[in-house]
Formats: sequence, structure tokens, C-alpha cells
Amino acid sequence: MRRLLDRFKITSPGDTLVEREADDEGFFSTQFMERPEASRAASAWTSRALAVGAQSLDPQVGVALLLKAWSDDTFTSLMGEAECDKLRAHLEFVTVPAGRELIVQDEKGDYALVILEGLVAVDRVQPTGERARLAELREGDVLGEMSLLDAGARFASCQTLSRCSLVIITRSALDEFAIEEPRLGFALMAGVARRLSLRMRQLSARLGALLTAG
Repeated sequence: MRRLLDRFKITSPGDTLVEREADDEGFFSTQFMERPEASRAASAWTSRALAVGAQSLDPQVGVALLLKAWSDDTFTSLMGEAECDKLRAHLEFVTVPAGRELIVQDEKGDYALVILEGLVAVDRVQPTGERARLAELREGDVLGEMSLLDAGARFASCQTLSRCSLVIITRSALDEFAIEEPRLGFALMAGVARRLSLRMRQLSARLGALLTAG
């Protein structure tokens, strides 16, 4: 994870992106290389958005909800209007009705979602077709961050339990942040990494309790 955040390391006074060796190229297939707009592949979210009936959310409202949801993050709480304008330009904000599959188990993914409003179920689909509930996530939680980081298959399916407002973070958006707005890119990834760490700690605690009980 530290190597991932180092992608966004900047130096003063020019605040330019520090070039690093591509020793962890598995994190982002695009390697943060600037490419012609026409050559950028469409995110998997493009087709998923159509499938779930996603509707655009006013970016002004979306950024306000994101700042509220992540108000306990140091970087986010210090963002000014200029930084908020850049978030509105680079991120996609949507609303999705209840009962829609935001993420499908075993699919490849190149996007993550931050829940701004609503409730989402995280289920592991069994070979029998039954769903085992792993968690129910809400405001401020992140979905799909593992596949965003390692381009691997989705471990579980995520379905909206209520109408949800979401911000979509695609791999190409991270690439653009790293090139054009490294400070914002670092702040965004720090927020994702913090929540991933908290989730792993919770999982470890639950596993430890089960092993002790057994």
C-alpha cells in the first residue's frame, strides 16, 4: 500500500510528480502515462452504469456529500474551493435505485465506489446460488477498492438496499489525478487506504475471535 501512495509523492516547491520505477506495475495497468484521449479505454463502470440505471448527481451536491462523509480525514477536511472544483471535474457522481447490483462477484473491475448516501449489501455468492451476507455498508464506506488497486476479480457482489448516492473512482481518473493533481490524488487514495485498513483490522478481529472460540 505504501508503494501505491508513493505514486502520488510530490516535492516542493514545484509540487511535481516524482518519477518512480515501475516495480509495482500490477497496481495500475495504465502506469500513469499520459495518453491521447481517444486511446483511453472505457471503464467497466460505463456498462455497469447502464445496467443499474444510474442517474447523474449534481457534482456540487456530490462533492458536498463526499466532504461530509469523509470529514474525519485530515486531507479532505482541509480542501478549499479550488480543490473541490477539481474533484467535480475529475470524478463522476451518480444516484442508483434500490435492488441494483453495483459490483458483480468474479468480474474484473477497474473502479471503486464511495457511498455518499444509502445502504449497500456485500454478499458472497455460493456455488448453490445462495448469498452469504458479509457486510452492510453505508455513508463514507468504499466498495471495490481491492480490484481498483490490483485489477483482480471481484471477491463479492454489492447490491443497493436503498436509493444510493455514489462517487465513482475509476483507474483512469486516478491516472489523471497522478499526472495533473498529485496532491488531490494522494488525498483520495489516502482516504481509500484508510478505510481498507480499517476493514482489514475488523476482519482480523473477527477471525481472531472465531479462532479463539473454536
